[in-house]
Amino acid sequence: MRVASGRIIDGRVELEDVHLPEGASVTVLMPEGEQTFEADAETERMLLESIAQCERGRTVPIAKVLNDLRSRE
Repeated sequence: MRVASGRIIDGRVELEDVHLPEGASVTVLMPEGEQTFEADAETERMLLESIAQCERGRTVPIAKVLNDLRSRE
């Protein structure tokens, strides 16, 4: 999985420095209303590493995360 940033230009998604094969399936996440979201290079690197960890099966069950958070209260 990859993360790519881009903009809407003339009603089309234009990605920055990313070339995808013709017919590639993509998912676009966008903010609602006036919200914006931009990730700097370090944030994008951390996100990609987190995705890679999940793909390797290195995850923590949500029940454990919630229990840990509750114990901090």
